[in-house]
Amino acid sequence: MSDNFVIGKIVNTQGIKGEMRIIPTTDDITRFELLKTVLIMRRGTLEEREIESVRYHKQFVLLKLKGIEDINEAEKYKNCEIQIPAELALPLEDNEYYIRDLYGMSVLDEDGNLIGALSDVLFTGANDVYVVQPTDPDKADILLPAIKDCILKVDVDNKEMTVRIPEGLI
Repeated sequence: MSDNFVIGKIVNTQGIKGEMRIIPTTDDITRFELLKTVLIMRRGTLEEREIESVRYHKQFVLLKLKGIEDINEAEKYKNCEIQIPAELALPLEDNEYYIRDLYGMSVLDEDGNLIGALSDVLFTGANDVYVVQPTDPDKADILLPAIKDCILKVDVDNKEMTVRIPEGLI
């Protein structure tokens, strides 16, 4: 696993002067303002790019990078991840964790029974949704809302998450 953190994904261009529309994957979208450069994963290679400007529109971060001056150049970066080195990550508060630490985590019910492993995190806007791949390969993935009523405990050190599955979910 890379030591970099993914903080967003370029989903489109914005205007004709090379600005890019980013869906942030960080809780604090203003963190883009604290950066001088970002790493862009493009065609399997990381490119370091200097930030020219940051602004916001609806749920998007609008990012202008030096050297990308028009829509045609910006279009080449569509669907690329924006990353930063781990040492630039924002510090965590108590009971917080990085999303990347959740992947592969064992998911247990309230009685300690193994349900499966966390395979993905969906960013829906209202709250994240954790995708749990069940231990039984014949069963469909379980989609758990990442809310306090469902996610009871996250133990990053032991790679375990204890959950309460809402009635009727599975």
